[in-house]
Amino acid sequence: MLVELKQKSQVTIPKALVKKLNLEVGDKLDLALKDGRIIITPVVIIPKDQEWYYTHEWQTVEREADKQLAEGRAKVAETKEELYKDLGLEE
Repeated sequence: MLVELKQKSQVTIPKALVKKLNLEVGDKLDLALKDGRIIITPVVIIPKDQEWYYTHEWQTVEREADKQLAEGRAKVAETKEELYKDLGLEE
């Protein structure tokens, strides 16, 4: 798609691309220069104290937990004592 560079170095992203990428006003975009091209990548800023959740290791465990839930292999403890027993942490 052809766009025009406007005053103050502004460029309008065509509506079709905005919709396809599910972009909204205020979203953050990373710009990079590669081989004479401008690469624009939508990004999400994650607070430092929450970055652990998005690590590869944690997401692997999350996917396994979701799979177990979907397959009905999750057990719900009715009491704290039952939970501790199931975890091998009997008081």
